[in-house]
Amino acid sequence: MTLNVGVIGTGMIGQDHIRRLTQVLPGARVAAVADIDLDRAKAAADNVPGSRVHQSGLDLVGDESIDAVVVCSWGPAHPEPVLACIEAGKPVFCEKPLATTEEDCDQIVDAEVAVGRRLVTVGFMRRYDAGYQAMKQALSRGEIGAPLIMHSAHRNASVPASVTSEMIVLDTGVHDIDIARWLLDAEVAATAVLKPRRGSRAADDLQDPLILLLEMSSGVLVDIEVLVNSGYGYDIRGEIVGETGTVELAETAAVVIKRDGGFGGRVPADWRERFVRAYDAELQQWIDAASAGTATGPSSWDGYAATAVTNAGVQALHGGARVEVSLRPQPDLYRAAGGTGGKG
Repeated sequence: MTLNVGVIGTGMIGQDHIRRLTQVLPGARVAAVADIDLDRAKAAADNVPGSRVHQSGLDLVGDESIDAVVVCSWGPAHPEPVLACIEAGKPVFCEKPLATTEEDCDQIVDAEVAVGRRLVTVGFMRRYDAGYQAMKQALSRGEIGAPLIMHSAHRNASVPASVTSEMIVLDTGVHDIDIARWLLDAEVAATAVLKPRRGSRAADDLQDPLILLLEMSSGVLVDIEVLVNSGYGYDIRGEIVGETGTVELAETAAVVIKRDGGFGGRVPADWRERFVRAYDAELQQWIDAASAGTATGPSSWDGYAATAVTNAGVQALHGGARVEVSLRPQPDLYRAAGGTGGKG
């Protein structure tokens, strides 16, 4: 069976997923696209023979020939098509964030609980990265004892001038927040934000870098360095310190070149290069699950919890004080999936 997929949002990540669905992964075809920019949607459809263009995301979800939906639009626009997919009983892969407010996330969680089965997968691709999965396995086997501290770093070479300090928390730090929850199998109880000296590459109104501090419900402390104008490449780092040892991500360069008395390797240019295999793996798992009528990977609960933490982080950014994170009781639907997201 070939899964007929509709893609809502044909910007950078939408186009990358269209390429993945049409040229890389088996089991699915892009049957329709939609975008608020109709010309951009038409341009994307021109590259996919047989793909239709819909005027809106809701029109696409209502297309009876569409089996499942990938949502890649602007974050605040996610709830409407995701809720429509739940109502229609169609599996939906939603790029992060699930929604930008806790209220919208609540609606999605409530709607999914009401139908009694998972239909939503949230695009936290780091869970599918081989390095992070190896860290998870080391923790599960008890190789470093009980975790005590986690260090995380997220560095971009540069970002557009439109990026704000709030977006560093909401759009960049959110990945580190989710991977901390998943690796440590614990929720975030409180957060604080520290403001180091601003880098010279940062725009005048941008606080870059930031340090996010997370207090996990298990007692583990997590520090997240976010630097979005590093100048040298896309660099992702992570280490967990345990009672009997440590586990950390290795460098991602495929080769190390030694010459002229020194050595070096390549730093990835951006997220597409660093996490290409993770993106492939997450979408393939979603295709397989959707084709079988099931859902796996990061859930609506994970999307809700991440949004709650990022919203607390923005509050801490502006207020300068520690902010507690208060989560609603977790529905049994998501407990059955494995607490902080199940497989993936």
